[in-house]
Amino acid sequence: MSDASADEGPVGDGTRVVRAGLPEPVKHEPTLPGPVFAAHFHLPGEVAGPYSYGRDDNPTWTLLENAIGELEAPGRPDVETLVFASGMAAISAVLFSQLRAGDAVVLPSDGYQALPLVRAQLEAYGVEVRTASTGGDAQLEVLEGARLLWIESPSNPGLDVCDIRRLTVAAHAQGTLVAVDNTLATPLGQRPLALGADFAVASGTKQLTGHGDVLLGYVAGRDAETMTVVRRWRKIVGAVPGPMEAWLAHRSIATLQLRADRQNATALAVAEALRQRPEVSGLRYPGLPDDPAHKIASRQMRRYGCVVSFTLPTRAWAERFLASLRLVEDATSFGGVRSTAERRGRWGGDAVPDGFVRMSVGAEDPEDLVADILRALDESAG
Repeated sequence: MSDASADEGPVGDGTRVVRAGLPEPVKHEPTLPGPVFAAHFHLPGEVAGPYSYGRDDNPTWTLLENAIGELEAPGRPDVETLVFASGMAAISAVLFSQLRAGDAVVLPSDGYQALPLVRAQLEAYGVEVRTASTGGDAQLEVLEGARLLWIESPSNPGLDVCDIRRLTVAAHAQGTLVAVDNTLATPLGQRPLALGADFAVASGTKQLTGHGDVLLGYVAGRDAETMTVVRRWRKIVGAVPGPMEAWLAHRSIATLQLRADRQNATALAVAEALRQRPEVSGLRYPGLPDDPAHKIASRQMRRYGCVVSFTLPTRAWAERFLASLRLVEDATSFGGVRSTAERRGRWGGDAVPDGFVRMSVGAEDPEDLVADILRALDESAG
C-alpha cells in the first residue's frame, strides 16, 4: 500500500503516536500531565500568557491539539489544531464559520446522517447547498462558484471513496476551500492536508480514541486566517471539550497504531469471509482488491479502516443476524476495540436498503470474530 500523503521521515507510526503531544520531561512529574480542571486562571494586571479563561484555552487541550497536529501533519508546525466537544461541533465550526448568506457549499449526498440537518440550517441562513455522491468524483459537476467543498472519504456508511487530490486541485483553481471529514480513515489511514485540503475534520469519538467512552471532535487547518475564524466560532458557541475528555483522548491516542493495525487486518478478514456468503450483497470495504473504491483508496490511504458494510436480503434477516451475534454489540458509532454492528436503516436519514448492516470491527481475535459472524449468518438464515 503506498503512502501518497507525506514523507514519514525516520519516525514510524507507532513511535509517533506513543510520543505525540508529550511535553518536555520534568523530573518527578508524569509523562502525560493529568487533566487541568479550571474555569479561570490567575490573571493579575494585563492579560498575558496562553491561559486566561476555561472557555478559550486549557493546558490539557493544548497537549491534545499538539498530539493530533503531529499525526495529521507531521513536520508541519504551521498547521493549527483545535479540539471540540464532539465531531458535530467540529463539523459545524468549519461550515458555519466559513459560510455566509449567498455562498454555495457542496455536501455529500451519501454522507453522515446528521448532514441533512446541517443542510436545513445552512439553507435557513441563506446558504445555497448542493449535493453530490462521493463515488466517481461527482462533486466536480456542481463545484462551480462554491465557497466550500465538504468531502467525506470514505463515506459513512456506504464506504465510497473520492480522489481528494484531484478535487482539491479543481476547487483551489477557482478559490474554493476544501474540508475533508477524516473520521473513518484517522490520520494513520489518510492525511487530507497533505493531499491539498484546507481542513481535516474528524470525530475523535470513533477510532482515534477507540474505547467508546469519549465524545470529542477536532479541526486541523493549514491557513492561520481561516483557523482564526474557526477558533472564534468555538469561543462564541462554547463547544469546548471537558479537560477529562481531552486527557482520556490523549491517553488513548498512544495505542492508535496498535489498534488500527489489528482492526484493519481483521476487517479485511471479515470482508473476505462475507464475500463467500450467497446471502450477502452490496459488500463494501476499500481494502478488498475488487472493491469499486480500491484503486483510488490504495493511492491516497495508508490503512483502509475498520468498517465493513453489507446488505442482507430483508430487514428481518438483518435483525435476526444482529441478535445472533455474541462477540458483536448491537450499537451505533464505530472504531472501538469492541466490535459493533447495526441495521443502519433503523435511524432513518440514510439512503440504504432495509437489510443494510454497518459493522465496526474491533480488536477481538480475528478467528473468533469471523467464526461468530459466520455462525450468526447460519442461524439467521432459518
